[in-house]
Amino acid sequence: MNISSLYNSYPGLYIAQSFAHSFTTALLVDAAIRVWKIEDPAVRQKFRLLIVIFPVLSFPLYQLINPDRGSLSFRLGALFDSSRWMNLELFPGIQAGLLFIALLSLTTLLFLSQELVPVVQHALSSRRTELKGEKPPDDSPVCKALDALSGPKPEVFLINDDDLIIFVTTGKNPALYLSTGSVEALNGEELQTAIAHELAHIERNKRPVLVVAFLLRVLQFFNIVSLIEFRRIVQEEEIICDDVAVTLTGNPTALAGTLRKFHPAEDEQAGLPEAALNTRDRMEQYGHSLLIENRIRRLETYSAQMHQEELIPFILTATAVVVINYSIV
Repeated sequence: MNISSLYNSYPGLYIAQSFAHSFTTALLVDAAIRVWKIEDPAVRQKFRLLIVIFPVLSFPLYQLINPDRGSLSFRLGALFDSSRWMNLELFPGIQAGLLFIALLSLTTLLFLSQELVPVVQHALSSRRTELKGEKPPDDSPVCKALDALSGPKPEVFLINDDDLIIFVTTGKNPALYLSTGSVEALNGEELQTAIAHELAHIERNKRPVLVVAFLLRVLQFFNIVSLIEFRRIVQEEEIICDDVAVTLTGNPTALAGTLRKFHPAEDEQAGLPEAALNTRDRMEQYGHSLLIENRIRRLETYSAQMHQEELIPFILTATAVVVINYSIV
């Protein structure tokens, strides 16, 4: 099968157009966020969800509206015709379509190695491994910090470990797990903000936005734009939980200090043995460190977000996305 026939098949049309639609949607969403000066991470996250959701549905939706979108007459009047670019010869014997296939293959490999396989492995190991922890006494710093926070309280378990560990399990019976090392390393205010951040994850998990976004991301496993935007959505989720923690505690400085202790700067890690350092790829570690530093700086200069009108900007942006992408085939 040659490049032309491949991209004129329904799978080829879906892949090419969903990629183009995700790219256009990302440009429109980023422009909308800048134009309306959207600072609220929860609102930004809603806008970015368009980039993950819309390309999954756009091709079948447009074909339902107009089955002749793939015809020559429609393509001649389109804003962008992917088939022309796929057949463009960039180098002798090398068409743009071949490079596009290479990009799709690389993205698929990244998705499998960095997202799908780790998620499956984590799910399988979680089923095999029984979480072991002890309930702290009522007068422990953990219980005091938890009691000072409003809202429903999950069960709390202490893990005997010197490393700084804190996480929650979600579902019908959520639970909070902390290591003894975390309790010893954090002062009372820092411990309270760390717990508040995890409580925010439990509360937001009741509306499984990230789960739905990830499932749609799976359907777009070949799409580099979807891969990047899903990660930005996850990053926004952490910032949202930071804001919830600050609302519960009124102490952004303590939360910044907590992040510093959980994620020490590289110069603070210099004296640590290699085994104690993060074993991820160095570039990924560097990117993660930048994200943590941005969260810390934001908390150190924290100012409460004013309520922003999101409905009209969102409707206008979504309308522009639907209308413009209709003429991209």
